[in-house]
Amino acid sequence: MRTFPVLSAVIATHNSERRLVPVLSALVQGVTAGVLSDVTLADSGSTDGTATIADAAGCNFFKGAQDIGLRLKQGAAQGRGSWLLFLTDGSMLEEGWPREVLAFIETAQRRGQADRLAATFRLAVDGYGLRPRIGEAMAAARLAVIGLPVPGQGLLISRRYYDRLGGHPQGPKAERRLVARIGRRRIHVLRPRVLLPETGKVAESAPAA
Repeated sequence: MRTFPVLSAVIATHNSERRLVPVLSALVQGVTAGVLSDVTLADSGSTDGTATIADAAGCNFFKGAQDIGLRLKQGAAQGRGSWLLFLTDGSMLEEGWPREVLAFIETAQRRGQADRLAATFRLAVDGYGLRPRIGEAMAAARLAVIGLPVPGQGLLISRRYYDRLGGHPQGPKAERRLVARIGRRRIHVLRPRVLLPETGKVAESAPAA
């Protein structure tokens, strides 16, 4: 039997005013589908209109630790959902993402794998010309070779699994280290794409430390 809503989104922010509006707009699909419970913006001390946008969109907003790993962990603790979706402030999800996310969650729970599987999205880079396509190709190669997505591709994980892994570690590479801890064989790539700005860190090809 389905229990709605099941998902909490967590986004680390810092002076993210310009990037946040399309990201939050794409998340509205999850609310209307009855999948997304709440969105938490874990901020590191923005001086722009990030807090104003959070308030207008009905997001939870708090100023947390400067360390991104600790801040994401704090954000996860504030969510109400039994599943967590970690995104960056530039990760805009494609139309139809709630259906695919819900299908993954229901399948994982039905098979008793919710505490040992996670998921990410296919990556697309906003912009025209060669540079965005190179970024997409490098991200795809990273997934094919080492099976690890870049932070902007998103991470869908059950709260139980996240807590069992100890959450995000501290340090600037917290997101990559958590993904590496999960391991390539336990990360499923969902069909919807996540669109990142051309300036996003999509060319990170080194294995996580």
